Amino acid sequence: MNVQEAAEFVRANGIEGPFDAAIVLGTGLGSLVDELTEAASLAYADIPYFPHSGVSGHAGRLVAGRMEGRRVLLFQGRAHYYETGDAGAMRVPVALVKELGIPVLLLTNAAGSVQEKIRPGSLVAVADHLNLSGANPLLRDSTEGRFVSLTGAYDAGLRATLRRAAERTGIELPEGVYAWLSGPSFETPAEIRMVQVLGGDLVGMSTVPEVIIARYYGLKVAAVSVVTNLAAGIEGASPSHQETKDTAAEAADRFKRLVRAFVAELSDV
Repeated sequence: MNVQEAAEFVRANGIEGPFDAAIVLGTGLGSLVDELTEAASLAYADIPYFPHSGVSGHAGRLVAGRMEGRRVLLFQGRAHYYETGDAGAMRVPVALVKELGIPVLLLTNAAGSVQEKIRPGSLVAVADHLNLSGANPLLRDSTEGRFVSLTGAYDAGLRATLRRAAERTGIELPEGVYAWLSGPSFETPAEIRMVQVLGGDLVGMSTVPEVIIARYYGLKVAAVSVVTNLAAGIEGASPSHQETKDTAAEAADRFKRLVRAFVAELSDV
């Protein structure tokens, strides 16, 4: 991994700091880049050591610009463990956030709800997670830093900022626990019952390894899930990737309003 080379490349191609926040955009949420002014972009495929995402709904672009008077860096799509077999597939992008001196990382995803009260189309702030994948992005890391604490991984101050942003925009934003399973197949109804017993509220195939990497680098992290479906077996649900993309698109307007308000509130962090 050579994050310095990646950083030199993006700076040489018009993407320079300082930035107030970095945001990773999940499935169906990439249209947030349309909210930027003074935008400049690079394809992941052109950036040294960056992963390539092969999932529909993930454009695979790094986009810099201005939102609510602040400079932000958007990752339009991510690489997943299920694509690469590597839980650290997003290590260089997250390390780039650290290298560029960006103080805040907001992760977003499309998730299934394992609770009937959290309906498709809802936005949920992640308060904690369950790593049920059997994988960890810090495997084979030989430094003392690999023993990173994940207590308070989802920064309390940033979650308070999200709550203020939700109140300002009139959007309901409950908090929940996100369970990471590897994918790419959707979970079975029995697995969803397991997640319920363990205290999970949401289930998905991303985000958790990025949080672990971000905490490894000492970054402040928050995460928001867009609920795109009821998880397998709940009210007879049988999820599909098309449903995930369609519902994320339907929730995009409220998602954009929340993120814009969050960025505007960052001066108080």
